[in-house]
Amino acid sequence: MIRFSEKVTVSGGLHARPASVLVHQLNQFSSAVKIICGPKQANGKSILSVMALGVKTGDEVIFEIDGIDEEAAAEEVQKLFQREFAM
Repeated sequence: MIRFSEKVTVSGGLHARPASVLVHQLNQFSSAVKIICGPKQANGKSILSVMALGVKTGDEVIFEIDGIDEEAAAEEVQKLFQREFAM
């Protein structure tokens, strides 16, 4: 299992568009993804679950990725955050 954190810098936080981009990318991998923000947890492969976290700009989110392609999935998440979810 890989566990790491990312600070949300995208304007408006993880609203519909960035959450959709994140979920779409994570669904390309077979690994399970948990996203944690404060006391809330979400399935990283579910748009409703991710949006229910209510992640705002400046929030720190923790990713727990577990599976055979966890390293590739973690690398993709980190790239998304670096480019602020631009495709």
